Amino acid sequence: MCGIVGYIGKRTALPFLAEGLSRLEYRGYDSCGFLVYDAAAGNIYMKKSVQRLRDAIPELDNAQSGTVGMAHTRWATHGGVTEQNAHPHRDCAHEIFVIHNGIIENFRELKQMLEMRGHRFASETDTETIPHLIEEFMKQGERYEDAVAHALRDLRGSFALVIFHARFPDMLIGARFASPLALGIGDGEYVFGSDPSPISLATRDVIFLNDGEMAVVRRVGYDILRFQDGAQAHGVPIQLDKIAVESSKGAFADYMLKEIFEEADAVRNTIRGRLLPETGSVKLGGMEQFEERLASIQKIVIAACGTASYAGMVGRYFFEEYAGIAAECEVASELRYRKPLYDSSTLVIAVSQSGETADTLEAVKEAKRKHALTLGVVNVVGSTIARTVDCGVYTYAGQEMAVASTKAFVSQLAALNLIGVFLGRQRAMSLVMGKRIVQELARLPDIMETLLGRNDAVQMIADRYANARNFLYLGRKYNYPLALEGALKLKEIAYIHAEGYASGEMKHGPIVLIERDFPSFVIAPRDSVYEKTFSNIQEIKARNGGVIVLTTEGNHDFDSVADCVLFIPKTIEALTPILAAIPLHLFAYYAARALGRDID
Repeated sequence: MCGIVGYIGKRTALPFLAEGLSRLEYRGYDSCGFLVYDAAAGNIYMKKSVQRLRDAIPELDNAQSGTVGMAHTRWATHGGVTEQNAHPHRDCAHEIFVIHNGIIENFRELKQMLEMRGHRFASETDTETIPHLIEEFMKQGERYEDAVAHALRDLRGSFALVIFHARFPDMLIGARFASPLALGIGDGEYVFGSDPSPISLATRDVIFLNDGEMAVVRRVGYDILRFQDGAQAHGVPIQLDKIAVESSKGAFADYMLKEIFEEADAVRNTIRGRLLPETGSVKLGGMEQFEERLASIQKIVIAACGTASYAGMVGRYFFEEYAGIAAECEVASELRYRKPLYDSSTLVIAVSQSGETADTLEAVKEAKRKHALTLGVVNVVGSTIARTVDCGVYTYAGQEMAVASTKAFVSQLAALNLIGVFLGRQRAMSLVMGKRIVQELARLPDIMETLLGRNDAVQMIADRYANARNFLYLGRKYNYPLALEGALKLKEIAYIHAEGYASGEMKHGPIVLIERDFPSFVIAPRDSVYEKTFSNIQEIKARNGGVIVLTTEGNHDFDSVADCVLFIPKTIEALTPILAAIPLHLFAYYAARALGRDID
């Protein structure tokens, strides 16, 4: 969740760092920190704050004219939300400074060893062990760069780091292992970023560091090395014009609302140039070279985290129903610790907006070790997962700045539908069915735009229920994952406790919680399980529970049953989640706004 910016170049670093860090606010944070070295004054300026950036930035000493520095937003993991625990962290001599994303799993033993050797710590964090460890190796006579590499080899866990040493003020070192870090290559200036958004302020040429690499950046150039053996690595710059870097909210009050209103375009971009209506098929260039092997796949495992895992669950239904392939969707943070049974007839699909999700990446690596074919559904071009998988489908949803993933979710759904059609047409999917799905996919973006125009109806209902302390979201089959998605968004954005359940499971426990002040949001389009979902709603009403129903246009069965009804246009059952996502996302957004939450 944390954000990293590092800068060395010609311009004044502090305002650049402030703007770059502002572009990373979407990651969520509870504190921030800045460091600038001012060569003219010969001093180090460091400022930490537990305020939001908009409050902390005006307090920065803008008289600082240094041209090298780094900045960080922290999401607390080790130690509370205090200025002492905010980054950067430093060594005993106050010469080595580090900002860090990730978790150092062996920090306790490192800290104990360092304390025995006389080091004194000022924070509760795992990060602070890093500058002290570098300092210790330098005390033993190692050169600075060698001491950094030695320290990195001793760390266990995940990290993206930017390191500054006051005795080497014309140098920044960045390193990564299982946490993303990129290096922007500009005209006489270099930028480190935990994603490309701050880098785009200075340059469009970016190198994504691989696991086990460190970049030693000087004013006159840079080297990328493997810190295990010091061997030269060859990072290949990617043009940022292939990656969306738009960060303006435009006329919208929040990034989240802007991105919800971009959901139609996100789906349009995902399917653009890929639909073949005449043949009822799709063109997926990233998969064509593996077409023969894909035709022999007997099992699909989808690995993803959070919202992406719900997209994967929808994809599982689609693959089984339309491609006739046994499929499962696993939370990647659990899958990586199992011993799944893969072989060359298994397809592992990694779904990740950023392409940097550590658990999902580890699941991909394990799949490759077991000779499974790997496929990525990724938004960020050139990201680690995109480079690691055998083949893939980019979603082209554009950059998400809000904390909650919205447009990426619907684009993932669309991409999985495309993959399902590709695999289905290799097998038993008929020309007629292929044409029907492809034609309906082509219609969806225009239908979504119509649906977005009805946001006022969603806002009225959200305002009515914003003060509820608990919510139950229910759905069946394709819309069970949407119940999970709706509940996640309400928790994540409005801070309202919400649970997503398969509708048929409600009677196995949760039903006892239903009462007047415990409303349910039920996704009930006219589909193959409609009657069963209708019965669940009647059970809720029998216990005086409030009910919001999301159903198909023209359906009036709920006029006298539900408290509130929202409508989505009719489409193929398998595609209803793309439409249902819009009112669910809007409901969470407007509930959060009614409660005055800090949405982004």
